[in-house]
Amino acid sequence: MMSVQRDPRTLLYASLLLVVLVVISTGNNYWLRLASNAALYVALASSWNIVGGFTGYPSFATAAFFGLGAYASAIAQTQGLSMPLAWAIAALIAALGAYALGLALLRLRGHYFAVGSLVVAEVLREVMAAGGEFTGGGMGLNLPLLQMPPQAQGQFFLGMFTMLAALSVLVSWIIERSRFGAGLRCIEQNEAAASMLGVNTTRYKSLALAISALLAGAAGALYANWINYIDPGDVFNVLLSVKPIVMALLGGVGTVAGPVIGAVGLVGLEEIVTRSFLDLTGVFFGLAVVVLVLFLPGGVVGLRWLKDRLAVREAA
Repeated sequence: MMSVQRDPRTLLYASLLLVVLVVISTGNNYWLRLASNAALYVALASSWNIVGGFTGYPSFATAAFFGLGAYASAIAQTQGLSMPLAWAIAALIAALGAYALGLALLRLRGHYFAVGSLVVAEVLREVMAAGGEFTGGGMGLNLPLLQMPPQAQGQFFLGMFTMLAALSVLVSWIIERSRFGAGLRCIEQNEAAASMLGVNTTRYKSLALAISALLAGAAGALYANWINYIDPGDVFNVLLSVKPIVMALLGGVGTVAGPVIGAVGLVGLEEIVTRSFLDLTGVFFGLAVVVLVLFLPGGVVGLRWLKDRLAVREAA
């Protein structure tokens, strides 16, 4: 059996959970916001990793699923549905939409797929902006305020984002060890060979995209209530597609722990850069991509010493 004490991933997740519990207990609004943002991006980076890491398809559709979840939840609540039910419906709509989209879009490969997935978010943004009163148009939608003090609301949403992040990591962990995950790895290595071995590549890829969209859509639904207001330019922002990719690259694409490490690390670095050099945030992300590609292609977990530690197992 695996030794819990000697597994760095267990230490990583336990440490992050301890930090969240401390932040919730102190109730400092600044740390609540920062921790919530980090948990949100852990969920987004882990969801992207299912398609971009395990399957090897460079998806830029995270913003599309995030925005679709945000709008589906917001519209449902404006029609009188309860917040938890609206969240569930939003996640399901994002997943079903992604599965249907994947049946067509995932026939493209490489740069063609990347461009096609990027266009999806732009199309949805224009649709929502032209939706009139139903979607709020370009003015966006206001969501009902929770009947609780601001500090309690911050603690509540940090708890929700943390549970979603934990769910995303758990789903990635299950996929990595499942037959389905093995099929995705085969597609990532050689799709033609995977098809010859009996893997239904179209179905596997579409299902991976649907699972990824389910998590991203849930994140968008939570985000909408967290800030109480959404508009097309905000929830379909291209950075919502780019940041999760950079985070996964930083931590290690195709690993379970990589997106977690990358999301927490990059959110912290972004906070420092934003506070000190507000106008250089875009430059920071550009440099981050260049450095990762040139000097750290395997991410943090690709470093030899950490990779060896992560591979440690203790026989029963």
